[in-house]
Amino acid sequence: MKQSMTDVAYEVMNDYENGVPFIELWNTVSAKLGLSVSQKEDNIAQFYTDLSMDGRFLNLPQNVWDLRSRHTYSESVLDTDSIAIDEDSDDEDMEFSDLTEDDSEENNDDQDE
Repeated sequence: MKQSMTDVAYEVMNDYENGVPFIELWNTVSAKLGLSVSQKEDNIAQFYTDLSMDGRFLNLPQNVWDLRSRHTYSESVLDTDSIAIDEDSDDEDMEFSDLTEDDSEENNDDQDE
């Protein structure tokens, strides 16, 4: 049975003591799976998504990945209470009429051509 990309990544990560930059991990995984250059290009985004969704992996700063089991809870969980949300954003101040006037001007310009 063929292994998934994340299962191969898990095996590869067990060979490292510390985290691995994403591109190095991807190159190693794709080589172990025997992917062609075209297959590597087609699957890199899916691999990144799969790593992100798989609870065994942890994305560290500078796009370095490691096994979550090697890190404490506080290192692996983001406290969302510390995220500041700017509720006075300029985007919210824009009114619908501002958008529709710009759109109608663009449509008129297109029709004049």
